[in-house]
Amino acid sequence: MPSLFDPHNRPAAPGAETLKPIRFLLADDYPPFEFLGPDGTLAGFNVDLARAICHELKVSCTVQPRRWDNLLDALDAKEGDAVIASLKETPAARAHARFTAPYYLTPARFMSLATAKKFDVRPEALRDVTIGVEAGSAHQAFLKLFFARSTIKTFPDRAALLAALRDKKIDLAFGDAVTYAIWMNDPHSDNCCVFQGGPFLEPAFFGEGIGVAVRPGDDKLRHTLDWALQQLDESGKLNELYLKYFPIGFY
Repeated sequence: MPSLFDPHNRPAAPGAETLKPIRFLLADDYPPFEFLGPDGTLAGFNVDLARAICHELKVSCTVQPRRWDNLLDALDAKEGDAVIASLKETPAARAHARFTAPYYLTPARFMSLATAKKFDVRPEALRDVTIGVEAGSAHQAFLKLFFARSTIKTFPDRAALLAALRDKKIDLAFGDAVTYAIWMNDPHSDNCCVFQGGPFLEPAFFGEGIGVAVRPGDDKLRHTLDWALQQLDESGKLNELYLKYFPIGFY
């Protein structure tokens, strides 16, 4: 996992007088980030990260599930203090929240069958290669701009794209590396596929990463969370959680 924090840009440690219990909000249906375990308790990368933040700050916290489409409304209604639910910082989200520095990025990557040859994923090396991508996505726009000499085939959804890859109708699939990693870590994938090359991180296409959302004006909490996230990054705890839930990583 790349370090996401500039060691020369260090937020000030929060004073003890500013610290208070934190109520985190998240969904419960996006494994491995957040899900209900066999005993009905919340588990997942975001859940463990919320608890690690509170341990770092030495404050108590709660982790409360809400419907995905109700998270920002619940934050607005002060039912919680922060949303830690892999929520992207879109214009619509910024109308309700402000975000910490990202604690993970959402790169794009190429994926092939595990039995395929090793690909050089530079544009000039893929000019005779057939690449599949979801229609209308930022990933298609990226391919159109930078891989125009390749044969690009579009598919209506990820299921159709993956089926085409399995059936060898395309050489490579290009898309969201987080989604692909979740699928490859699932036993149902039968270890069929592997990443080719490294991650593409252009923020204009793939966003600037995932942060924790707080209410507008709650700058003290946002800065406190930024400090805690940087401590977890530098101590290796953030990477430890990443490897726990993503043995096949998306970077």
